Amino acid sequence: MEKRPVVARLNASTFPMSSEEKKILSRVNADIIEIEGETDEEILSLCREVDAIMIVSSYLRGAVIKAMENLKIISRLGTGVDKIDMDEATRQGIIVTNLPDFSTDEVADHTMALLLSVARRLKYYEAMMRKGQRPGLINGMHRLSVQKLGVIGFGRIGRAVVKRAKGFGMDILVYDPAVSSEDVQNEGVRKVDFETILTEPDYLCLLCPLTDRTRGMIKMEELKKMKPTAVLINTGRGELLSEHDLSEALRTGVIRYAAVDVFGGINVFAETGFPVNHPYFSLDNILLTPHVSALSEESLKDARTGGAEAVVKTLSGKYPAHIVNPGVQSGIKLVQG
Repeated sequence: MEKRPVVARLNASTFPMSSEEKKILSRVNADIIEIEGETDEEILSLCREVDAIMIVSSYLRGAVIKAMENLKIISRLGTGVDKIDMDEATRQGIIVTNLPDFSTDEVADHTMALLLSVARRLKYYEAMMRKGQRPGLINGMHRLSVQKLGVIGFGRIGRAVVKRAKGFGMDILVYDPAVSSEDVQNEGVRKVDFETILTEPDYLCLLCPLTDRTRGMIKMEELKKMKPTAVLINTGRGELLSEHDLSEALRTGVIRYAAVDVFGGINVFAETGFPVNHPYFSLDNILLTPHVSALSEESLKDARTGGAEAVVKTLSGKYPAHIVNPGVQSGIKLVQG
């Protein structure tokens, strides 16, 4: 009797499995293990023999991946793969997939929502409204058509943000070493160097992936190059910047404001909630949302079904879509389709 494949679905408490996921996995008659996977020990104790892992926000470190002798695919139900040891997965011949476009519109919409909320001082005015006070301050309020937007990262989401910002008449600058000047110009915006993307914009959006090169790319040295009236918006990854330095820059007036949806030092996915002793929570000039920029009913459905489809294809002997570590293909025998 042929052994049934075993699929581990991580983050099953914070992001419960859907009936659609289970229905798709039933096509390969898979047994399913549902766990949260907060620690290496939990994952290894329950998932050591699995054939596939579907993952939302947990870490899959190299030692864990190396210990899984049957593992054929790690299916990321999202875009970023910075929490997965890609090098170890490739060494072990394990396919890693993601869903590069499952939430492009959502993140772009949320980025613009943060920008507009800061531009129109919604947090301040809403607080005044609830106090029954008519605020008289308009400091920092300008029509967006006279403001300059800087975008770091010109991938799918960066382009979607640019498209939206152009509708407000903003002057837009882009920094992305991986994209040609011609490609940027074709979108009607201007490519600039790193120094310019820091010094000129009134609003600076971080929209690049987290890599060894981009980790910690914004520290106090970079913040001090920005306009003192500038606003930093981060919907990319929390570790793109130093949260300590950003907190200090906001506290001391190095920059005017920030709006942040992603965090390195706050685990917004913790099952029991998270402490609010991070320096961000002591500041009035920062707008915080709990890593929800990718969320919508549509994006969550796409993530769950797309992740399950990748697993089914791999366990059926076919290459899935959106392989993040293409170098792994030379070591495994699957067919296209």
